[in-house]
Amino acid sequence: MSVEEALEKYGPSEITREDIVEMDDPGFAPENVALVTGAASGIGRATALCLAGNGLTVAGVDVDGDGLESVADRAAELDLPGRIEPVPGDLTDDADVERVVEEAADLGQLRYLANVAGLQHISSIDEFPMEQYDRMHAVMQRAPLLLTKRCWPHFEDGGRGHVGNMCSVHGHVVTHDKVAYNTVKFGLRGLTQSIAAEGDGDVRAFSVSTGYVKTELVAKQLPDSADSRGLTVDETVEQVMLGHTRVKEMMEPYEVGNLFVMGFSEHSKHLDGGDLTYEGGMSLTYE
Repeated sequence: MSVEEALEKYGPSEITREDIVEMDDPGFAPENVALVTGAASGIGRATALCLAGNGLTVAGVDVDGDGLESVADRAAELDLPGRIEPVPGDLTDDADVERVVEEAADLGQLRYLANVAGLQHISSIDEFPMEQYDRMHAVMQRAPLLLTKRCWPHFEDGGRGHVGNMCSVHGHVVTHDKVAYNTVKFGLRGLTQSIAAEGDGDVRAFSVSTGYVKTELVAKQLPDSADSRGLTVDETVEQVMLGHTRVKEMMEPYEVGNLFVMGFSEHSKHLDGGDLTYEGGMSLTYE
């Protein structure tokens, strides 16, 4: 199966208004801002659209400026009650992180932070390139901490703040050849609980842990992953990705975006330091 064929079969569908769960929450209003990282593609893109679909002004952060313009255009096409404002930035640059937070705060009252940006590298521990580990740690663990630190004064100014961290089933159980990804995802759960502890109810935090999601990144990796295992792409999905789950289908990005909507809403006020685990039973099934 070619990369194009894998994208067609296992890539994400385009998000529609009907895909977005709309929740009744007085905080979901255009004067309130949600900063979403990784907003140019994948789960970050879906999360930005779902939050804009609930009336928020979204500061979409990514290194991909063209991708940010595309998601902002999609929000306009869907005539969402909120809007997405592109804020290009590099999460590995501390000065850029400070700048994107201030630009987000200029859009309204900064109340929500969704740390979604991520990347992957597959390699055994004895061959894992440390420069790649450092980059993954910088984007997926250090940046969420720094963003939270920079957002904190704005949360306090508004009287309340919410931080959602994109974790993974790999923050609960690990697989081979993903040492950096496994490590940072476990670390994100610790960061989430630390934010909740210090937030003392005024700054609330949660994490979201899913199994495999139908993103372009995942779909494009499937042919190489299948070849390395001597399997077809379909066999790789069925045996490797879904072999230990009870739900035999991958999630759509918008389904993950809707989890951030729920987690940010007042209906989840008792979700503070906890993890929304939606992985089809992967970490709960013993064979």
